[in-house]
Amino acid sequence: MSASDLNSEIATRACELLAGRVPFVHARVVLAERPTSAKPGDEALILADGTIVGFVGGTCAESTVRAQSLALLDSHESLLLRITPTPEETIGGKLTVHNPCLSGGTLEIFLEPIVPAPLVVVVGDSPIARAVRGLGDRLGYDVAAWDGSVPADAAAIVVASHGRDEEQALVAALQAGTAYVGLVASRKRGEAVVAALDVCGSMKGRIRTPAGLDIGARTPAEVALSILAEIVASRPRPSGRSITSDAAPTMETAIDPVCGMNVAMVDASLHFDHDGVRTWFCGSGCLRAFAADPAAYSA
Repeated sequence: MSASDLNSEIATRACELLAGRVPFVHARVVLAERPTSAKPGDEALILADGTIVGFVGGTCAESTVRAQSLALLDSHESLLLRITPTPEETIGGKLTVHNPCLSGGTLEIFLEPIVPAPLVVVVGDSPIARAVRGLGDRLGYDVAAWDGSVPADAAAIVVASHGRDEEQALVAALQAGTAYVGLVASRKRGEAVVAALDVCGSMKGRIRTPAGLDIGARTPAEVALSILAEIVASRPRPSGRSITSDAAPTMETAIDPVCGMNVAMVDASLHFDHDGVRTWFCGSGCLRAFAADPAAYSA
């Protein structure tokens, strides 16, 4: 397969992932100092399960790219990653990782997380519902109309149907674990609707009604502004940290006992089970060395 064929395959796969609202990291080699198996322009996509589609280097380089990419899906930050076979001083604007298993060359790879826009489901076709859809779209949200179900990755649901399908939509959102659940209603009516729901009390407590921050909103556009402001305020913030930061990432990592590299603890990473213990490796060379004499690395 030629480089152009591979790039075409990567572009097609990226479009499929975007259409399916699947987050991934796009990796592109921007520098390759011989000897390396990768070349400038080589590309890959790294999925949340650690799967790598494409090519940006051998197994040892892939292990480093995988671990950093999974951290970036949490941080949402782009990163210029420099992987070297020998220790180097820190270079501004780059994260330098020493990988002693490399064949001798140095790689620089630009990692860019591609995360779908937050999905907001709007129930109803009232003036407020239409205003939420319009403003949400301008703010860069992926806004969808209620179709009887709530997608698992929905960030918020706004129920503005004034009595139509309210209970069904609210219960579906609570059961789906949607982070923001807002009901547009007066305080008195909203409390009555919530009290009548056939769910436990702790789940009822997650519903925000009247939906929106109290900014003295009067018009549908102002109410929509208050609701979207509340959604923004309640959203969790990305960590903005790589896995070499002092703060621990949400992704679990292990230390390769042979070379000391950080390895993402996902099925896509190389691992070896011995005496009921799973050990993780950056590349096949380290795995073979450990498998030949596990006792040598027991410490």
